Amino acid sequence: MTVNTETLTANQAARRGRVLDAAMELAAEGGYDAVQMRDVAARAQVALGTIYRYFASKDHLLAAGQVEMWRAQAARLHERPPEGPTPSDRVVAVLDRSMRGALTEPKRTAALVTACASPDPAVRECQAEMMAIMDTVLQDVMIDVEAGRREAVAVTLRQVWFAWLLGWVNGWNDAPTVSRQLEIATRLLLD
Repeated sequence: MTVNTETLTANQAARRGRVLDAAMELAAEGGYDAVQMRDVAARAQVALGTIYRYFASKDHLLAAGQVEMWRAQAARLHERPPEGPTPSDRVVAVLDRSMRGALTEPKRTAALVTACASPDPAVRECQAEMMAIMDTVLQDVMIDVEAGRREAVAVTLRQVWFAWLLGWVNGWNDAPTVSRQLEIATRLLLD
């Protein structure tokens, strides 16, 4: 189920936006389990059926929220690119910014990672879009690295990043460990 957001009327886009905002707020307050579709509908002041017009499932809704967050992050990084003399310094800066953002709302981050790991077919398009955004963000700060290598490093770092985030969400490690391991992986690949 794919909704072409470019063809939505202003009212439809506003309703969809309220639904996304409500889901993200509930996730920030109570994590994955706190995001119940009836509660999202009540908070967004829409009918329950309206949510299902745009999102096939809770995981799809949360994954779409994650895509919106990544779009915003990519725009911010484009406006204020990280500084650093080497590609690895700039990549570490991007990863640090992202981890700081994740830590400001740990329950929401856990909910989004959980939803984005879902095998739900409705989530696949969101997963693909997130991967593309992340890869682009990482490649943009490695512009002085050969194109083929830059792409391979971005894909590898994205996968390492997700694995460490999943470990954090599941309580296998803490956020400082995630940041440290991402820096180690970055420097191994780029230095």
